Amino acid sequence: MTNGIRITITKTAGSTPRDTGTQMMVWPDTTEGTIGGGRLEWDAIAEARSMLMSGQTTQTRTIPLGPGLGQCCGGSVTLSWEHADGMTTSQARPLWIYGAGHVGRAIVNVMAPLPDFTITWVDTSADRFPKTDTTTLVASDPSQVVKHAPDDADHLILTYSHDMDLALCHAILSRDFHNAGLIGSATKWARFRARLAALGHAPEHISRIACPIGDPSLGKHPAALALGVATAMIAPQTHRTKDRTA
Repeated sequence: MTNGIRITITKTAGSTPRDTGTQMMVWPDTTEGTIGGGRLEWDAIAEARSMLMSGQTTQTRTIPLGPGLGQCCGGSVTLSWEHADGMTTSQARPLWIYGAGHVGRAIVNVMAPLPDFTITWVDTSADRFPKTDTTTLVASDPSQVVKHAPDDADHLILTYSHDMDLALCHAILSRDFHNAGLIGSATKWARFRARLAALGHAPEHISRIACPIGDPSLGKHPAALALGVATAMIAPQTHRTKDRTA
């Protein structure tokens, strides 16, 4: 798509529905993304389409989220509108998930709607994936596709095979990555640590992989594991939001 307007939240004050840096794209007949919904977004879209009609390319405005706008958040946002070709500029974190079993599906169901992550979902057979809009990648040996992930990717290892899990850990530790997590027990992880050390990985490097994943207090149900994983992954964004809106 071309000839669109990108709307960006460039500054926030007080309580706001979305954070600084949030973006959406507007075209004459469609949109992508959200800056928080409600009257704020409705008016911002209308302004973007007015700009498309008039040929205006940029503008910036600070908008109070008070009763006059019908949004009683109590804060304000500064929006910028700018002409842009293509899709929304992505600030999403790349997340690579290995395994489309019960836990993998539960985690994707929770994480996929979040705009902060772009998911690549890997498994050994196409028929292991449910119908999904998430990017899927079929590989007979998932460890061989790790090299294609961005250097700042997060990795979650959730396959049906301990040997496959180990190979994935080895491949991830052999390259740059942001964070990594492995499903399993403390006993499994103790064995993996020893085997990864034997493969030449230093203890402090091995410890960058989190295992077990999730929140033990929530239980072991796939949905509970997914909630724990998602909470841990979005916690830094949540903390930054609290810092800005306090």
